[in-house]
Amino acid sequence: MKAKVIAGSVLGVLVLAGGLVRPWEGYSPEPYVDIVGKVTWCYGETQGIPKDSYKREECEAILQTSLGRHLSGVAACIGQPLTENEWAAVLSWTYNVGVRAACGSTLVKRINRGEPGSAWCPELRKWVYAGGKRVKGLVNRREAELAMCINGVRP
Repeated sequence: MKAKVIAGSVLGVLVLAGGLVRPWEGYSPEPYVDIVGKVTWCYGETQGIPKDSYKREECEAILQTSLGRHLSGVAACIGQPLTENEWAAVLSWTYNVGVRAACGSTLVKRINRGEPGSAWCPELRKWVYAGGKRVKGLVNRREAELAMCINGVRP
């Protein structure tokens, strides 16, 4: 992780991003199939083979581990400093779309060109489709991420 480009603390970013992720992903102790056909559990986890059921504490631990992994992944492709709030918004979005999609995005390209958050944060609004369909929940999530990104509005 490029620690030099993270203003504030990694822990602060993880806490803020977790606050964004939890309400939008929702908590499910049992695995289910999401709207794009992926088996999902806890707070939107899709990596690995799920158990039949999870305790909330297990899901919290899985979320923190997964957020850390996603932060490391996206930080590796961002070469510009971001504020703690910008990192939290980027991390929430990356958790949802995946590191590969995030790193290949126009949003990250704009960050790496040195554009200010006011220019690249609105790119989040483009990421509102799942399975080729516009999803109201993703529209709402991106607006929450945008508010965090630009104004530091916490969930």
